[in-house]
Amino acid sequence: MMTTTLRVALVLVSFGTFYLMMHKIRRSKLQIESSIFWIVLAMVLVIYSIFPGVADFCAHLLGIYATTNFLFLFAIFVLIVKVFYMTIHISQLETRVKELVQEMALEEKRREEADAGQETEGETA
Repeated sequence: MMTTTLRVALVLVSFGTFYLMMHKIRRSKLQIESSIFWIVLAMVLVIYSIFPGVADFCAHLLGIYATTNFLFLFAIFVLIVKVFYMTIHISQLETRVKELVQEMALEEKRREEADAGQETEGETA
């Protein structure tokens, strides 16, 4: 069973996260797609704190003795999954940046060669 202090803390943290995400979206410092994860997580924590029976049921279903241990395990698992997906996204972005830099270098090389070709034509004329 969750203590009242833990329930209040979960609600406060959840609403704080929700407020922060809305504030960042309004200021155009965060894309909506990126904040959906945190908003959903905040809603799940609110559900767990308002209806502690849900968290108790999940804990007992998984064979976890204390509900607080389940909440910590849940948070760790969710954050590990988030880090995994962020790692994939960063890897894709790094690959794309590398490709763009290579394309820019090739385009610059082509321009230099075109400029050099025009200079030699101007000298012979």
